[in-house]
Amino acid sequence: MRSFSPRLAARALWQMRVRKRPYVLSHGVNARCNLKCSFCQYWKNPGEEMSQEDIFRMLDEASSFGIGVYNAWTVEPLLREDLPQILKYAKSRGLITGLVTNGLLLAKRAEELGDLDYLSVSVDGIKSYQQLRGIELENTLAGIRAAKKAGHEILINCVISSKNTGELEDLVHLAEDLGTWISFEPLHESAGITDSVWRDLGIRDRSAHEKAVHRLMELKRAGAPIINSLTYLEMISTLKPKFNCHASDIILHVASDGSLENCRVHSQPLANVKDGLEEAWQASKQDREEIVRSCPGCLFFGYVENSLLYEFVPEVLRHYEWM
Repeated sequence: MRSFSPRLAARALWQMRVRKRPYVLSHGVNARCNLKCSFCQYWKNPGEEMSQEDIFRMLDEASSFGIGVYNAWTVEPLLREDLPQILKYAKSRGLITGLVTNGLLLAKRAEELGDLDYLSVSVDGIKSYQQLRGIELENTLAGIRAAKKAGHEILINCVISSKNTGELEDLVHLAEDLGTWISFEPLHESAGITDSVWRDLGIRDRSAHEKAVHRLMELKRAGAPIINSLTYLEMISTLKPKFNCHASDIILHVASDGSLENCRVHSQPLANVKDGLEEAWQASKQDREEIVRSCPGCLFFGYVENSLLYEFVPEVLRHYEWM
């Protein structure tokens, strides 16, 4: 595990709190997927993708703007053939690189990802995995093993739903067996998905959910490779956001076509980085502030933990372990 770096935290906090600029660039590097998960809307309307030239220009501007992390995600980044070149260029500009993938292409492409710092693979269940993702779990596990063999340190991320509540502890033990880390976050019932999907997958048995998450807290205290803070786990056990969200200030969200968005929840285009990254950031400021004021909050792992870091929560400052 990469140990907590006070220097890195200081750099992030300087960028976010003093310069009032985002530290993470979260980029939808492509618009296609090789899965069709019922709870995901990103694959349904694939749109335009930025050219490599436009992405390189954005990375140049991101580096100059003080951004320290480039995270490539959604829909399925490994479908983009030039992803290794994009990661290499981001590294050359001094950015920490991250990737979020479903893992299906890892066995084929793991050796190409030498410029990747953080690799996150979605694994939402064991017995429930095929129902949730539409494929056999072994396909993804083969990719994880290939990535481990290639030298990557891996985080597996589980989205908690009604289908996998009883498997959370088993997933922790799977991570231990694989030699990976694991994180959890509750399913977010986003717009654009039918009510029947949420009736099937939504967390409705609050008692079972709370018991399962409290067990995760016990496992973490006992040394299990769970990266979520106890502060966050306690929050998701009740499914109540109890933090001040700073996501729109600390994470710059860019969609596959270059649109700047507020966050994953509020994904309407506010500006476009093709017109200049700093210009798009400044032009969207008023809209982002208004969106935050009217938002009831969410429990996305990255938003909560980064916001807790922003507010100097002691536990998160001491144990912040993954971007």
